[in-house]
Amino acid sequence: MTLDGTNSYLIDCGGGFIAAIDPGPAIDSHIAALIAGAEQMGGRIRAILVTHGHPDHFPAAEPLGVRTGAPVYAHANARFAHDHDLLGERDLALGDATLRIFDAPGHTFDHLVYVLLDEQALFTGDVIIGSGTVVIAPPGGAMRPYQRTLERLREQHGDARAIYGGHGEAIADPRAKIEEYIAHRARRERELLAVLASGPATIPGLVATIYAEVGDHLWPAAARQMMAYLDALVSEGRVRGIPLARSASIRERAILEPDLATLASPDEIPLLRAELGLGDTPPPVVEYALV
Repeated sequence: MTLDGTNSYLIDCGGGFIAAIDPGPAIDSHIAALIAGAEQMGGRIRAILVTHGHPDHFPAAEPLGVRTGAPVYAHANARFAHDHDLLGERDLALGDATLRIFDAPGHTFDHLVYVLLDEQALFTGDVIIGSGTVVIAPPGGAMRPYQRTLERLREQHGDARAIYGGHGEAIADPRAKIEEYIAHRARRERELLAVLASGPATIPGLVATIYAEVGDHLWPAAARQMMAYLDALVSEGRVRGIPLARSASIRERAILEPDLATLASPDEIPLLRAELGLGDTPPPVVEYALV
């Protein structure tokens, strides 16, 4: 779920002022590495910024703040401990640098993108990552807000010089990557509607058809994508959902309510649960049809 791990960034804001973005999980050696990295840059961490509240991005913020005295900035909707609420487009002066705050709902509803204006660089967390696409999982995420976030990024920051995502490598052509993401979401929705044009289908049925080329260990994540599209389409009156009067089959249950112990190590399960939006109650088996 995190590719090769979560990216943490240190920004030299001038005058020895270092800002840390997404300090990551609370791993002592990583926190020490961030502090040492700031010292090697000739400064110290004086601000900590978090893109969103998934457990691979925020937990180190509090202990890093304790060790450095730096305040933690996060979205006003964030449920983890932080010192300053950020919401709406505004500029945040940090040392000699200015970060523009960009409200970016969709992957979560407490998601921010940070724009380093002097370098026209976007720190996108899990809105855009360096490889592949991101999971949009209800109820913590929603497809239409996510798509609108991508469109706003294209309109307002399509001329950015670089994207630094929460995972993977840096992106040197932001406009092309944003366009790729927008096109990918539109294509998946067309594929979903094409399947329903042939007759009603459940989410496991949609996943088995649309994601046939993807390893079935990723089908639970694909199911959450289908759920996000269907939630939008149902609310728009384009699709209707009919709960079925039966229990999920073993195959359906493996997609809708996966045994996380078979997909991740024990310490990774909370992250997987958060990323997939899994609750304590298994979702019902629903058949969807075009209206």
